[in-house]
Amino acid sequence: MSQTSLPVRILPLLCCLVAPLLSACGGSDKDQNAGPPQPVEVLYNNGLDAMNARRYAAANDQFNSLEQNYPFSSWAVNAQIMQAYSQYLQNKYADAIGTLDRFIQLHPVHRDIAYIYYLRALCYYEQIADIERDQRGTEQAMAALQEVITRFPNTAFASDARLKIDLCRDHMAGKEMEIGRYYQKQHLYQAAIGRFQRVVDEYQTTNHVPEALARIVEVYLALGLRDQANKTAAVLGYNDPGSQWYVDTYNQLAAIGDVPSDLPAPSKGGSGVLGRAWHALF
Repeated sequence: MSQTSLPVRILPLLCCLVAPLLSACGGSDKDQNAGPPQPVEVLYNNGLDAMNARRYAAANDQFNSLEQNYPFSSWAVNAQIMQAYSQYLQNKYADAIGTLDRFIQLHPVHRDIAYIYYLRALCYYEQIADIERDQRGTEQAMAALQEVITRFPNTAFASDARLKIDLCRDHMAGKEMEIGRYYQKQHLYQAAIGRFQRVVDEYQTTNHVPEALARIVEVYLALGLRDQANKTAAVLGYNDPGSQWYVDTYNQLAAIGDVPSDLPAPSKGGSGVLGRAWHALF
């Protein structure tokens, strides 16, 4: 998953973190291992300077040095947040999750705790693999995003988490379709129907459902189960009469001379709300 809107979303938080700084304090990100550590505010400003210059590894070093040398300073709390963010921007998601988990354990009621949970969820979200690979990462991302919604339901973070969960669900449905198509090609029809029907039952809001219904019709026809094929085609026609999947299904039934009299002809444009008729017909 790409890093889309987070830098914009984090700007208000960064402003809060920068506010306490002394504007005159600056400096470079020199090696802090030589000699005594620099003052805490200098380390923090060095880290921010590196962040602004997109030198995220250097920024991480500065914030880590601050936390190690001034662990009881009020600056250390903000430094830990910034360290996690710099790790996120470096795609070091496991490191960022570890930093965020430690922050949650140490500061469970921090004023920015909603953002901490959200950034943690993003770290899982960014690791979602393509549908050809194992989807445990997608499940972890969905769980982390749901935690944001459950804990902070009325925040902007929760709103964005809901959108991302929808994308995760679409991704999971795509994985089910890939497996179902494989089973169908191998003539493992019962297994194929199980995968396609799961998409219909569990991922009703995704854009994979019309294809799932069309594939079920294909499998039923291959098994010679025309009544079941016609019922499934009716569900598809009722919900998505204008979809290409319904056009293909209708033409497939017409080619074998088995179009039920009550089956609607394909229409142009628009689609209904899926799922109203599925359990009613079966």
